[in-house]
Amino acid sequence: MTDAFATHEVFNQSPPFEDVNLFTADKALMEAVAREGGGHAAKWLAAFGAQCGSAEAFNRGRLANEHPPRLKPFDAKGRRLDVVEFHPAYHECMELSIKEGLHCSAWDHLAKAGGKPVAGANVARSAGTYMAIQMEAGHQCPITMTNAAVPTLLLQPEIGQWWVPKVLAREYDKRFKPAAEKRGVTIGMGMTEKQGGTDVRASTTTAEPVGGGGPGGEYRVTGHKWFMSAPMCDAFLVLAQAPGGLSCFLMPRFLPDGSVNALHFQRLKDKLGNRSNASSEVEFAGAHAWLIGEEGRGVPTIIEMVTCTRLDCAVASAGLMRLALANAVHHCRHRTVFQKHLVDQPLMTQVLADLALDVEAATALSFRLARSFDRASDEHAAAWRRLMTPVTKYWVCKLGPALSYEALECLGGNGYVEEGIAARIYRELPLLAIWEGSGNVMALDLLRVLQREPDTVAIVMEDLARVVGADPHLKAHLGRVQALLHEPRLLDRRGRDLAEALATLAAATILRAHAPAAVADAFIGTRLSGSPRQTYGQGLDWADARAIVDRALPM
Repeated sequence: MTDAFATHEVFNQSPPFEDVNLFTADKALMEAVAREGGGHAAKWLAAFGAQCGSAEAFNRGRLANEHPPRLKPFDAKGRRLDVVEFHPAYHECMELSIKEGLHCSAWDHLAKAGGKPVAGANVARSAGTYMAIQMEAGHQCPITMTNAAVPTLLLQPEIGQWWVPKVLAREYDKRFKPAAEKRGVTIGMGMTEKQGGTDVRASTTTAEPVGGGGPGGEYRVTGHKWFMSAPMCDAFLVLAQAPGGLSCFLMPRFLPDGSVNALHFQRLKDKLGNRSNASSEVEFAGAHAWLIGEEGRGVPTIIEMVTCTRLDCAVASAGLMRLALANAVHHCRHRTVFQKHLVDQPLMTQVLADLALDVEAATALSFRLARSFDRASDEHAAAWRRLMTPVTKYWVCKLGPALSYEALECLGGNGYVEEGIAARIYRELPLLAIWEGSGNVMALDLLRVLQREPDTVAIVMEDLARVVGADPHLKAHLGRVQALLHEPRLLDRRGRDLAEALATLAAATILRAHAPAAVADAFIGTRLSGSPRQTYGQGLDWADARAIVDRALPM
């Protein structure tokens, strides 16, 4: 056969987006890490960025999602197993992230008596999370929960003393064995039920004391959880109704005598995205668990875990947005349409620049929040953490789905097919907006701060007023936020307005102080003022759009 009829020549297509260093190719990330106190980790992050952006890593992520986990509730003879099987690629992702300490590095100081937190530890860990989520998103669920469980475990010293050292180990041990026999462990969470969802106080799961009960005491838990992610974790923090009210418990997969605890998994959720991660429905058939804190204090006890996971939701959303943008810019630099590269077509340049503005703003705001976790003893950082955690989680996670769609469209049909990564990013991002509190929940959390902690709000507003300076657009937006704070109808109608206004103001102040003028001017001129917009690529005809795009992916 000759080549006379050969038609299949591949040209005018972008090469695969792979073998890119996700740290050194991301100017906004590098600058945010250095600015917020994580500069000491730059060498490690550069090495990790090369690993996460390698062709091998992206292929690992593809395999983990194309071969989702399977529940094995019974063995061949009908005996309960309640185990979940994963593709080897998932375990490889877990092994890498745990080896790098993404599940524990913010707490490394606990390994030494009297140890002090490492400066910038949360910022450095967040940068690792930002890149690992780009490699593969689903495995970050148990990684995030394990990290976030530590402050709750520490509330019950005898429980923390046993479990925290196991968490701090940087060895991934996937075996279904008692924790005492394992090199390292992961911790999950089970809160929501069918009838309650976000309203965890509507829980009908019950906990009866075995013996005297009380803090650290043993209970038997009976009930159902509608969502319990990562069911192969070694233990879970769960909420149940004890005699004294809704309480927080640590529920291990194995009991002290080595027998399997009575966690009976009903099915795995068939989800829109997050395919590599197992999310389960579970029955507690008299499962044994140990009380953390006082009976009736379940929500305050587990809220430390929830707060840490909300930080990760924002950071992870920014990371996936970054990957969506980089993939789009990469494609447009290689694809020729109408005798020009797509990136040189004015309309496309404006779209890419507009996307880049949101990615840089989301990254800046997320890492400013991470810094506040590193400075818990500072009054201003503590106020920022309390007020701006729901604000940042709300705004950054809301940006993600719309941004990923627009980035997907930049690839045309190539973005819509499953062979590429754009479709998977698009399916992944809505989860982060829902997980650990959807938009209305974040807005209500913000309103609770306004009602109960006026001093916290005052500190943050004073800090923002100080950095606004003389910029007329920032001053006008600050005035709008201050007006919202004094709006009588705010408490039940304006929570979303305030969350978005606070987030855009805070992000704008960071960009004005630290980003190039092209970025700061364009963000402030379109997000804080200018004509109303519904889609990307509008209102930037006056901006240096090409400079913004080139900063987004300087390759």
